[in-house]
Amino acid sequence: MTTRRALLEAAACLFAERGYAGTSVNDISTRTGRTSGSVYFHYASKEGIALAVVRDRFATWPDLTARYADEAVPPLERLVFLSYEVAQALAGDPVTRAGARLWAERDTINATVPAPFALWTAAATRLLAEARATGHLARHLRPAPTARTLVRAFFGLCSLTEALEGAGTISDRLAEWWYLTLPSLQQGPPPEGATVPRSRGRDVASRG
Repeated sequence: MTTRRALLEAAACLFAERGYAGTSVNDISTRTGRTSGSVYFHYASKEGIALAVVRDRFATWPDLTARYADEAVPPLERLVFLSYEVAQALAGDPVTRAGARLWAERDTINATVPAPFALWTAAATRLLAEARATGHLARHLRPAPTARTLVRAFFGLCSLTEALEGAGTISDRLAEWWYLTLPSLQQGPPPEGATVPRSRGRDVASRG
């Protein structure tokens, strides 16, 4: 299991740096100091390694539920904090970054590459439904289509910001996005703690 994990993390770093086409099984074996035979023992093909990388974090987010299930925190606040946690992983975690790059390059991979968007949308829908039930979501908004739009806009913001400015500015751009977006979600006066001061956004995004 230790070898398998080391191979996956080495492959993730290479995929994040070079992309799928720019990474070979020999590159992965060289990075880990193991033989190509060892790589193929744990993963049947380069496609298999790529799929394992995507599923490890980007597509499945095994700890996602814990990040949004705390009912002591207002649902819109949880939605905002969750977005910073995901953005931080997209900016700084090699396995998540590799998963996102592999998904973007999915047409070059001879396998069906899973995406996280259905999972993210389900989580956002649940939080928006809770906000509606507590009177914090604007009455004209429906949770499911609103969640779908938010998730797509969020991922586009992260991807485009990294391409144009680098990953280091994602937290700032996300704070600006929430300043614009959050008031349109809220019903009446903002619930306490639901606004996103820039400094607080940085604090949330920096949690490791």
